[in-house]
Amino acid sequence: MSTLGETTRLHWWKAALLVAAVIVATFPWTAPASVFGVVPILIWCFLARSREAGVIVGLILLALLVWFVVPRGLGWSGSLVPSEVEVYWLYPVIAAVVCLPALRRVSTGVLGLVTMVLAGFLATAVVLLGQLEAKPGDEGVLPAPSGLRIAEGSGYCGSGNCSREVTATGDRAPDLMREHLESRGFTVRTPERLCRATGLVFTHEVCAEPKRISSDAVEVTWYVN
Repeated sequence: MSTLGETTRLHWWKAALLVAAVIVATFPWTAPASVFGVVPILIWCFLARSREAGVIVGLILLALLVWFVVPRGLGWSGSLVPSEVEVYWLYPVIAAVVCLPALRRVSTGVLGLVTMVLAGFLATAVVLLGQLEAKPGDEGVLPAPSGLRIAEGSGYCGSGNCSREVTATGDRAPDLMREHLESRGFTVRTPERLCRATGLVFTHEVCAEPKRISSDAVEVTWYVN
């Protein structure tokens, strides 16, 4: 019984770290990429050589996960905001570099880190291939402001590019949608187009084109450049 209690006390940090990582990755943003961000932390829990090293490196990984997930979830954009696909490959690469000096067993530890990085690149390839002929996600355009009624159109796919469109109706719908897009990091590129970009290494740019139908209706089309 005492041995079980000692083991529990020794490994409490792993449970706390994983719970914190799951909370960061799943609430309130639920993109699959965010959930994948838990994988490096899970692997580190098996590779840590001591509680002290485990906690220190684990907190660094958790801070990195916050950086890779939270700003985008809040609608921020810019060159310092990681794109969604970078959670799959860049975060594991940085995590491996952080974990390497603190490995318990270098031989098995390096194998675990290499597996983690390769899994990240494989997931990246699957995601990018799936996006070639897929309509864009919500990309900050949705959910729309409360009070507006949203009807989604059929969208468009062709020549390796896809788009989505919605029609928003309600009081001051064109103005509210434009204000909503600007609050989500979209900036004016032309009078008819607003764009936002994220990405530390490779830029992920989304553009939205709001088309005013009437004072109470607007059609918004968005696509990934």
